[in-house]
Order: sequence, then C-alpha cells, then structure tokens
Amino acid sequence: MPEPTGVIHDIGYQRYTGPRLGRRQVFGALYLHGVRTVFGLGRSAKAKIFPWLVVGIVVMVAAAVTAISSQIGQRVMTYAQFADSMSWLVIFFVAVAAPELVSRDLRSGVLPLYFSRPLPRADYPLAKLLALATGLWLLLGAPQLVMFFGAAFTSDGMGAVWDELLDLLPGLLYAGLWAGIFASVGLLVAALTGKRAFAAGGIVAVFLMTTPIVGTLTILPSETVNQLAGLASPSTLVQGIGIWAMRDQIVTSLDGGGPDLGPFGPVYALAAVALIAACVALLLARYRKVAAR
Repeated sequence: MPEPTGVIHDIGYQRYTGPRLGRRQVFGALYLHGVRTVFGLGRSAKAKIFPWLVVGIVVMVAAAVTAISSQIGQRVMTYAQFADSMSWLVIFFVAVAAPELVSRDLRSGVLPLYFSRPLPRADYPLAKLLALATGLWLLLGAPQLVMFFGAAFTSDGMGAVWDELLDLLPGLLYAGLWAGIFASVGLLVAALTGKRAFAAGGIVAVFLMTTPIVGTLTILPSETVNQLAGLASPSTLVQGIGIWAMRDQIVTSLDGGGPDLGPFGPVYALAAVALIAACVALLLARYRKVAAR
C-alpha cells in the first residue's frame, strides 16, 4: 500500500482559550445589538439619518410642549396624549427598524450560524422583538422625561413634583403598550420576507389600511359595532385601552369626550393581550420553519 502523502501545516492560528459563554450571554448580545440596530448605531451614516431624525422630531415636540406649558401656566398635553400624537411617526419608525432587524438576516442566509449551539430557535426572534419594543419605548418615553423635567423645574414645591411623577408613570406604561403592540405586529410582518422594501411596505399597509376599516365601522347603525370598531386597527386598539384605563389623561374637553367604548373597555385590553400573544406565536412558528430548511 502506498504511504499517505498528506501534510498538516501549522499556519499560526491560535486556539480560543477564553470562557465559553452560554445562552444568556448570546441572548443578551443579540438584544443589545438589536437595540443598536434600531437606532442605526454601529452602521453607516446613511442608516442613522431616519431613526435619529425621528428622535429629533419627538424630542423637539416634547421641548416645545414643555416651553408652551411653562409660559401659559397650564398643561398643553398629557404624557399619554403625547404618545398618541406621535403614533404616526412610530409607524414609519417601525417600518424602517423592523426590516433592519430581521429581513437582512433572512436574505443573507446567516440564520444557520445564529441557530448553532447554545442559541435555541426561539431566542433569536424573542431577542429581536424585545430589542424593537425597547427602541420604541425609548422613542416615546425619553421625550416624556423631557416633559417631566421641564414641568418639575417650574413646579412649586415637592408636592407638585410628586403629582407630576404620578402623571408620568402611567404615560410611560402607555408608551410601553404602544411599543409592545407595534413591535409585535411590525416584526411579524418583517419576518415574512427577506426584502426590506417589501417588509417596510407591508408594515405601513397593515397599520394604515386598517384605519379606514375603523372609520367604516363607526358609522354603521349598530351601537355595539361602533363601540367595538377600534379593535380593527392596532392604533385604535391601543387608544381604546388608554381611554378605558386612563381617561383623564387621554380625553379632554377639547376632544368632545372621546369615542364611546361602552362596557367594552376590558375587551380592548384582552384583545391587546391576544394580539401580542398571537404575533409572538406566529413569529416563533415562522422561525421554526426557517430553521428546519
């Protein structure tokens, strides 16, 4: 038999001798990288333009509201109303951020690398979802803090500051509700395609095209249908929960009393929970299918 002629050459690569990190560290790295991606950090200057433009707009609006309130001596806008008024910007922010989080990886075919041990299949979409929700919450919550500090510095005494803080906390929770629903729906739509343009268009369509459905339902002759109309759109679903749970902060005399939910306020809350749960379940199913290929 001929002797083997193969030769192994040592070209100087060093073995990794550091600690082997586990699932928690991998999940944390995915999450932090996702939050940075949402705001364009660590990417090109072009990728930073839109997210930071939106950040600048919401902060400037918060600063303007604070300045006007201090000048006239009364509140122009509550914290919850601020979140409602910025919802249109949030839609387009999600349409840009969600495809950056997942569509690029789907198209480039790098998911098998992510799904190597010790990362379970469910951790990837959950880390991306948490990152997007965090980014949206910061987008709505940080300007509320600007409003709070502006009001606190112009308040008379610690009692007024404490009252302002009690108004801020429900506003931050309300911003979290916006973030949870928008992130769940937006990331699910983005995960359906590897093309970012299609994903962005699909996200905008889901949020904007459902609004006319609500308008149609509200003019039908059935009072029950009118009261449940807000369930047809993610945006009006969130606003319905706000009106039910925080009516004093959402509805003012200038709004004409706000939409009538009747006895269906808890139905809106249950529908929001069901929507988020359904989106998460479908997102996990989507990535189980992708991983099985």
